[in-house]
Amino acid sequence: MAAKLGIPCYDQELIEKIAQESGFAKEYVAERGEYSSHGSWFASAFSDRDFNGHSHQDDLWAAQRNVILELAEKGPCVIVGRCGDYILREKADCLTVFIHADMEHRAKRIVEQYGEGKDAPEKRLKDKDKRRAAYYQFYTDMKWGRVQNYHIALDSGVLGIKTCVELLAGLY
Repeated sequence: MAAKLGIPCYDQELIEKIAQESGFAKEYVAERGEYSSHGSWFASAFSDRDFNGHSHQDDLWAAQRNVILELAEKGPCVIVGRCGDYILREKADCLTVFIHADMEHRAKRIVEQYGEGKDAPEKRLKDKDKRRAAYYQFYTDMKWGRVQNYHIALDSGVLGIKTCVELLAGLY
């Protein structure tokens, strides 16, 4: 969609910018900047914290928030994931979107697009979804994937990616 609209898209670039700001390795940012290391909000609340209740994950959240806010201030862009919908919730000219699909479509896509092994991609997706939901809930106090959190939700498994892009470009 960003290419179609001629605006920047921040996905992998976002990871690099957050790594620069935070001082954390890109691999750490990629894994921990959107996913809890645990599968539940409760575990996230009490693990890996010092005596003051602070964690490296909190430092990463602060850096991620700062980078997303800075990028959005520069001009129109697409920000993929990383609680961008929540971070930018008060920005009047921001369209928040949740793209979803059923497990079968998602598993097929990661195998085709990202070279994921055909051995149980569904299990890996379920684990990532669980950790993403725990992270999202911990830092936003909202439930990940609830349509009420977004301006629009589209099923790419039913509509197809090209149609989702056309719809969103039209809204833009």
